[in-house]
Amino acid sequence: MLQEYLYAALGLVILLLAGDALVRGAVNLSLGLASPGLMASRTVVAFGSSAPDLVIAIVAGIAGAPDIAVGNVVGSNTANVLLVLGIPALLKGLETGDHDTRRSFVFMLAGSVWFIALAFWGPITWVHGLLLLAALAVVFADQAREAQRHRKAGRSANDVLEHLEDLEELEELEELEGADPSMPWRRVALYLVLGLAGLPLGADLLVDSGVNIATAWGVSETVIGLTLIAVGTSLPELATTVMAAYRRKADVALGNVIGSNMFNLLGIIGVAALFGNIPVDNSFLRFDFWVMLGASVLLLPFVIYHIDMNRLLGAILTGLYAVYVLILLI
Repeated sequence: MLQEYLYAALGLVILLLAGDALVRGAVNLSLGLASPGLMASRTVVAFGSSAPDLVIAIVAGIAGAPDIAVGNVVGSNTANVLLVLGIPALLKGLETGDHDTRRSFVFMLAGSVWFIALAFWGPITWVHGLLLLAALAVVFADQAREAQRHRKAGRSANDVLEHLEDLEELEELEELEGADPSMPWRRVALYLVLGLAGLPLGADLLVDSGVNIATAWGVSETVIGLTLIAVGTSLPELATTVMAAYRRKADVALGNVIGSNMFNLLGIIGVAALFGNIPVDNSFLRFDFWVMLGASVLLLPFVIYHIDMNRLLGAILTGLYAVYVLILLI
């Protein structure tokens, strides 16, 4: 058993390092080729940071362990709300009252309901995958229109304001992980190669060891996907959110969680379904989907009514996640 835990830890470390390398390479490739705006670069970061979950879903499906694929996504979404937001709020508090994420929140809730509805019409096939990806395309199109509208409004209002917005966007762009417009092409290529090579290797180790651990402990692959693998792949989001809390950038913290949850359901499962059918265990339909949706709804007062997350609320969110994990393990 010790060997399996070591393999799982090694697979997780490789996944996280490979995902970080892919993000750095992809961001700087996009900067060098097209000099994109902030939204495009953040999209690249969101995709790159979710790459470990995507590869795990594909590898698990091919390896005949679909419960790990679905469990990882559902467990990550639940952990993102209760743990990734709960721990930073418990440590520092999150001042979410001054930031408007209502539009993204509505899209996230709609995407969650759409995913659950398609899952009841399971197993998830390539048809479901295309429907999920179509919903993600609608979200991206809306974000592009919204960004264009704000840009036009800024130009028509005042050229000085436009200049200030451009400077602010440049500062935010420079804060993106690994963003370095002067990075040599050979280093960009190295990051991309390391990321693309490391992701499947890490995913294969983590999935195989996860199945073996589940067998040894007499628990289902579903539980391993919902807990061990889900929490492991949520570590980058947790680190980002903790840093955002200490830098008083709650919009980054909340926006990362909402965007990650939306991409997990629509993008990761959507792409994974193109590689093979994904059966959905009844336990997901009876319990875990509704916990995930309920956790998302818990964000309602913070998003709609702009209530700050203080340490008490952080403790409540973290405690709820601990209770959820105990229920799974009992």
